[in-house]
Amino acid sequence: MTEEGKTVPAFEMPTDTAGTISNASLKGEKYVIYFYPKDDTPGCTTEAKGFTELAGDFDALDVKVIGVSKDTIAKHGKFRTKHDLSVLLASDEEGTTCEAFGVWVEKNMYGRKYMGIERATFLIDETGTVRSIWRKVKVKGHVEAVLEAARAL
Repeated sequence: MTEEGKTVPAFEMPTDTAGTISNASLKGEKYVIYFYPKDDTPGCTTEAKGFTELAGDFDALDVKVIGVSKDTIAKHGKFRTKHDLSVLLASDEEGTTCEAFGVWVEKNMYGRKYMGIERATFLIDETGTVRSIWRKVKVKGHVEAVLEAARAL
């Protein structure tokens, strides 16, 4: 499981608009990588729209924002178009990045247990060190909290 103060786990994923993205390609850059369960669901849409609304603030800090789910690139493209999203969306169909970050977890809904993505966000500095982690994210106010932490980098 990924921890604050440790090096970001190795990852490489295709994106819907920028080819492949990896921890190696992001070396020397600050970024936010946030994991969400599924495109076009209420909480995930609200979160993606929140990051899109504050994209200019993140850009001003030279902090990239990357959303990750197990949805396909095609589904990400439809999600982006439908909601006019500007955040980079990466596809982790095999779940290797989710596993590396420790967000592929057992969930429980109405007494039914299943495996799924825990909504979580990681702030990474330019050296590849995890600076802040938010787990079991509640969407309301979350993007603003991440922006405040990014300002402190």
